[in-house]
Amino acid sequence: MEMLIFAVAAIVALASAVMVIAVKNPVGGVLFLIMSIAAQTVLYIMLSGIFVAAFMILVYAGAIMVLFLFVIMMLNLRHADLGPDSLRRVKPLAWVFGSVLLAELVWVSMAASMPASGIDETFGSVPAVSRLLYGKFVYPFELTSVLLLAAIIGAVVMARKGS
Repeated sequence: MEMLIFAVAAIVALASAVMVIAVKNPVGGVLFLIMSIAAQTVLYIMLSGIFVAAFMILVYAGAIMVLFLFVIMMLNLRHADLGPDSLRRVKPLAWVFGSVLLAELVWVSMAASMPASGIDETFGSVPAVSRLLYGKFVYPFELTSVLLLAAIIGAVVMARKGS
């Protein structure tokens, strides 16, 4: 039963992640991203990372995605506003780079060896996550918050110029 739940969650996560970049509607992309985050949350729950799963639902699916939807609605994007398919010329190059990336991913996952004991018992616990987040990864964490703030300010400025 556990393998079935894992397979369904993994397939849903991968399929919705592909749909995030395949769908033309930005609101649909955000909704597929929320679905992908929910499926990843199921995987974290299966790994006993309850804190990480709750964090993903509350912060990412809750706050960040609502913020993305707010910015998309504020920009009032229509399909006509997006213009013609200007990326048609670079699609073959994108396929080449995507294929190389997929081959690299397969090669790395074949070469990687999983530890025999599985995962650490403290995986996903509050002390372990906080120790990493506010210790080793404090600068990338803060840089991400500044990047999100700059994106929000940019979206507001773009929306004001249009009106």
